[in-house]
Amino acid sequence: MAEPTRVRRRSNNRGGSRAQRASANIKQLPWRNLENPFPPIDILTADQIEDIHNASLTILEDIGLEILSDEAADLMKEHGADISSDKRHVKFDRNLIAEKLKLAPSEFTLHARNPAHNVHIGGKSVAFCSVSSAPNSSDVDGGRRPGNQVDFRNFLRLGQSLNIIHLFGGYPVEPIDIHPSIRHLECSYDFSVMSDKVFYTYALGRERLADDIEMTRIARGVSHEQIDQQPSIYSTINSNSPLKFDGPMLNGILDMARRNQAIILTPFTLAGAMAPVTLAGALAQQNAEALAGIALAQMARPGAPVVYGGFTSNVDMRSGAPAFGTPEYTKAAFASGQLARRHNVPYRSSAVNASNAADAQSAYETEMALWGAVMGGSQLIKHAAGWLEGGLCASFEKLILDVEMLQMMAETFAPIEVNDDTLGLDSIREAGPGGHFFGTAHTQERYETAFYAPMVSDWQNFESWQNAGSLSATARANTIFKQLLKDYEEPAIDEAIKEELAAYVAKRKEEGGAPTDF
Repeated sequence: MAEPTRVRRRSNNRGGSRAQRASANIKQLPWRNLENPFPPIDILTADQIEDIHNASLTILEDIGLEILSDEAADLMKEHGADISSDKRHVKFDRNLIAEKLKLAPSEFTLHARNPAHNVHIGGKSVAFCSVSSAPNSSDVDGGRRPGNQVDFRNFLRLGQSLNIIHLFGGYPVEPIDIHPSIRHLECSYDFSVMSDKVFYTYALGRERLADDIEMTRIARGVSHEQIDQQPSIYSTINSNSPLKFDGPMLNGILDMARRNQAIILTPFTLAGAMAPVTLAGALAQQNAEALAGIALAQMARPGAPVVYGGFTSNVDMRSGAPAFGTPEYTKAAFASGQLARRHNVPYRSSAVNASNAADAQSAYETEMALWGAVMGGSQLIKHAAGWLEGGLCASFEKLILDVEMLQMMAETFAPIEVNDDTLGLDSIREAGPGGHFFGTAHTQERYETAFYAPMVSDWQNFESWQNAGSLSATARANTIFKQLLKDYEEPAIDEAIKEELAAYVAKRKEEGGAPTDF
């Protein structure tokens, strides 16, 4: 699919813009920071949560972790951890873990280039991220293909244009046609210029992190001191389950925490493969690995913003392939939320599936995972729109289908108003026994805004749907994403900032970018 021509903004005033007029028929909810009004589901008793937590502490005390960073080992030792002579094995006293957990903040704000798109993390807040890190992309027209810059940029355009997407969870698709040494420079420039929402950095080497933090600072137009006080970019730290952290991940914890940027500690614990086959055992291992990473972050900088990441699922025991959106995944999401609340830190989950197509399986598995995340009390939901193939593919149509689900979830958060006006007694009197409400004054005053207006769903009867071309939801999603790309406008950015970003990228390219070997 050809990349649409970038439309330069002429004004900071978006009122009456071409994009707004052309996209008038694409129904979107307004941008807002969402709050989840529902009490989270506690799938485990308080005693069961303590049993899992105590098992985690036993893992950290008696079994320990393998670590592949001398710097991290030295810092752990300085704070009282038991380090082996070769600095490759660490054990943590449970009191040390408890001490460091108390330092982690329960909530914080991620600051965007556009302050209107700042994202609150913690409390009752819920933030949705687009798909990230897929090596392939797909749409109905072009089929499945390796990740590339054209698709990467189109996903950015969509993420900027869709109000229900609060922030980017990483590269929506990996642009493998850009050399790895400079890929982060190209991508961070695009994030900074093509969007004004919070974006993401990968803990794949200290140079990349330093570049991305600096480009975020330039894009926001703030000082070094200010960005060190205001978390503005975030990264996920994955342990190498079971019970191992590699050098780039450990250094990522240190470098992000020292700059007061947010990190999500997310063990990838697949029950039956990378963790015990039982959910209780897998959760105990997940908890141990996450707590070790959180503790290290607090050693590097007390009060560093962290998020407890839950990504425990199961595997297909016939093939060994990861499974997502399963009952086990959903129950683990509920339980992970309980663990995060026990530690008083924000919680990250995901809305994922294992389907190979934007079909019914992808929908019901994503919905299961989404409910697990939302009712598990997750404040940051990654991969919430566009994920396919267990994360191996970013789908343009699935992105739009998922956005419909996310909008419906957001509307479900809205309260039911109960007052003299909404009870509608005058309308009931006007309709009377055996009447109807289409023509009552109460209905006429409210019919345009009374109910959720879908982006994708088609509520026509069969004959009208057939006459309109018998389009499936996937086909309608294909039309919608193309319209959004056509209507995209680059958000306003100061030209001096844009030039400074370009100059920084050029300078770092001349210096060779970042090393590709760790």
